[in-house]
Amino acid sequence: MSKPQIIRLATRGSPLALAQATTVLAQLRSAFPERSFELRLIKTTGDKLQKASMANPAASLPKGLFTKELEVALLAGEATLAVHSLKDLPTELPAGLELGAVLPRSDARDVLVYRSAGTQVGRGYPPATTLAALAPKAVIATSSTRRREQLLATRPDLTVVEIRGNVGTRLNKVASLAELDATLLAAAGLGRLGFLLGDDGVLSGPTADAVPPGLLAVALSTEEMIPAVGQAAIGIECRSDDLVARELCARLNHAETFLAVTAERSFLRAMGGGCQSPVAAHAVIRDGRLILRGVSFRHGPARHAAVQGGPEEAVALGEALARQLEG
Repeated sequence: MSKPQIIRLATRGSPLALAQATTVLAQLRSAFPERSFELRLIKTTGDKLQKASMANPAASLPKGLFTKELEVALLAGEATLAVHSLKDLPTELPAGLELGAVLPRSDARDVLVYRSAGTQVGRGYPPATTLAALAPKAVIATSSTRRREQLLATRPDLTVVEIRGNVGTRLNKVASLAELDATLLAAAGLGRLGFLLGDDGVLSGPTADAVPPGLLAVALSTEEMIPAVGQAAIGIECRSDDLVARELCARLNHAETFLAVTAERSFLRAMGGGCQSPVAAHAVIRDGRLILRGVSFRHGPARHAAVQGGPEEAVALGEALARQLEG
């Protein structure tokens, strides 16, 4: 009697990547209790280049920073599935691979994290502080081109500086460095790591010491800060000819989220950009209509546009939004 096939899920080893892969693993084990699954941790180029600039990747960094090595494992048959933060997955996939499934999207908003009033370090702010209420020439730490451009479009006086490291590192920097006023983090990533944002603005963590004392946070609406393409969605990539992998993906796929991110990724592909391009787009399906909004800074000041249509038109809607913003 032959041994049962072990389904291997390739993932990065960062805390967030592991949390996402563990979520997928639990869903697979629940849906397919007769099968055997295991995680395979892989270090990617992005993990090795912790000090590289993310604000100007075109000059120094390759595409697929956080995905290429996982795709190599898929193509080599060393993994059955690869679990990604969908915002990191390039829109052009290697021949023989496909986006097999997308889990239900989590909270796609960005979160502004800052010190509370009365802090002993630098400036502090009251609960529910908005971008408009930050001090003149406040310093915001983010390595995201999308966030930087939208921040400066709203508040041209702000100073935006780069920041690297995991969530804990970034929280500690905001808490301890007087020269920083705030940073921006993804609500979905915080949630998957066990962080909670209370109604009073207090950010709590999975352990008592996970959040430095004196930090507050506020979620920004997706109108105020348009998310990255694919933000808050977990994508599962597989080989196109792997019938077992495709069966697994079909069971986990969330159709509405898949259509929404298909529109967003179609937009990004038509714009010819990657996850660090100065563009953003977010799609929702409401009352049977797919509504896609976007912003581009590729040709100077912010250019906003929106399109809508049937969900089955996801690809065409993404291309139409790109034409509007490039026209």
